[in-house]
Amino acid sequence: MVYFTFLIIYFLAGLVIVIRLILYGMRPTKTLAWILVIFTIPVGGMLFYLLLGRNRRKNKLFQLKRTGEINTYLEKAESYYQPVQQNEYQEHQKLIELITKNCGFSPSAGNELKLLKNGNATFRAIFESLKKAEHFIHLQYYIFENGILADGLFELFEKKVKEGVQVRILYDGIGSLSLSKKYIKKLEDIGVEIYGFLPIKFGKFLSSLNYRNHRKIIVIDNKIAFTGGINVSDKYVTGDSDLGMWNDMHLQLEGPIIHSLQAIFVMDWYLVSNNENILNTSYFTSYKEIGTMTAQTVHSGPDEDFSSTQQMYFSLINEAKSYVYIANPYIIPGEAILEALKVAALSGVEVRLLLSEVSDNIIVRWCVRSYFEGLMEAGVKIYLFSNGFLHSKTIVADDTVSSVGTTNLDIRSFEQNYEVNVVIYDDSFAMELKNDFLSDCKQSVQLNYSTFVDRPWVEKLKEGAAKIFSPVL
Repeated sequence: MVYFTFLIIYFLAGLVIVIRLILYGMRPTKTLAWILVIFTIPVGGMLFYLLLGRNRRKNKLFQLKRTGEINTYLEKAESYYQPVQQNEYQEHQKLIELITKNCGFSPSAGNELKLLKNGNATFRAIFESLKKAEHFIHLQYYIFENGILADGLFELFEKKVKEGVQVRILYDGIGSLSLSKKYIKKLEDIGVEIYGFLPIKFGKFLSSLNYRNHRKIIVIDNKIAFTGGINVSDKYVTGDSDLGMWNDMHLQLEGPIIHSLQAIFVMDWYLVSNNENILNTSYFTSYKEIGTMTAQTVHSGPDEDFSSTQQMYFSLINEAKSYVYIANPYIIPGEAILEALKVAALSGVEVRLLLSEVSDNIIVRWCVRSYFEGLMEAGVKIYLFSNGFLHSKTIVADDTVSSVGTTNLDIRSFEQNYEVNVVIYDDSFAMELKNDFLSDCKQSVQLNYSTFVDRPWVEKLKEGAAKIFSPVL
């Protein structure tokens, strides 16, 4: 009798989930796959769905509280932009309009952006800037680990708090899981405000585990900011025993573009703290032209209507006329980006993908490689970087437009993570990023299509098996 009752309850719960799958408009293949999982794997199938399958973009369980105060704050941030002349960047007008409609941030002129390669250069610039802070430091990272860097930041923050500087830190509850409670307590004791983004909590584990804040942002006095792919982890400065040195790209930003990064931090902070004091618009500073570069901030998350970063990549690939070069450690592109890459290559655009030869996840490694054959068949050139682990997330096209940020070229980043990229409409910056990309290609091995096709069947089997997990990697 108990068993029969359990079956009825399970069937009814499964039926409710199926109705939700149909209502919330998943792709037919994905809907069918989840139905099979739910009704062929007792209990586990339903748990898998609750953990990995819900359409967060439709459910909006973590939707930002778009109060009047938030809207006023965002309008204030936009008012500090230096507007771009209407006749500028005509070749990228569709991309500009796409980002503006998705994210609410127009392109801003009058900026100075500096490309920072790898951890030593990045943290040297970050520490130098933090030392000059006079009013506030806003810092958020996906990975914040104990170590040399964390200890250095603590010493600096202790000094700054004594000088009257407000320090706020936001770390991801899963990405920074190894960050010790002792370290967090030390920060709180010296007066640093610190929050974990969606930490593991009883009763909310299934609803929050899969939705992470992957952003890396530092804003100092609204005078200088940093964003990109580098986390607070010693492996970026001392290397990793298994993967070697972690190679990555970061940005140093000055000018009105900083206000958009500040606004993103504020929205994330407000989401976890519910403290409206962060909405104080006095943090904004009057517009001051710093340089000549035009840039635009792109942010995305599971609480938004569209995947802004995915659409940004899609648009950049489709707009490319001569070439598009992409460096990314996790290329599990999904149908739209995969097709865009193939169409671009078949249309005569030089498409290059630069990835790491080694990987920090064996399943991800085989899943990524499962796409290589089809891409190379279409004419995409693939390079494997062997001098350490390549963690950069960059794209550059036609010597005119580029992007640096946190977004991986995978479904998790597009659909489930909170991400941020900066698109730069500047020829000189694009050329610098292009030359660095080509330099890395020279240190890499280009895959040969005919040789790769003849790889052992065991490797093909591993790739096929790993590809099954692509929606959740």
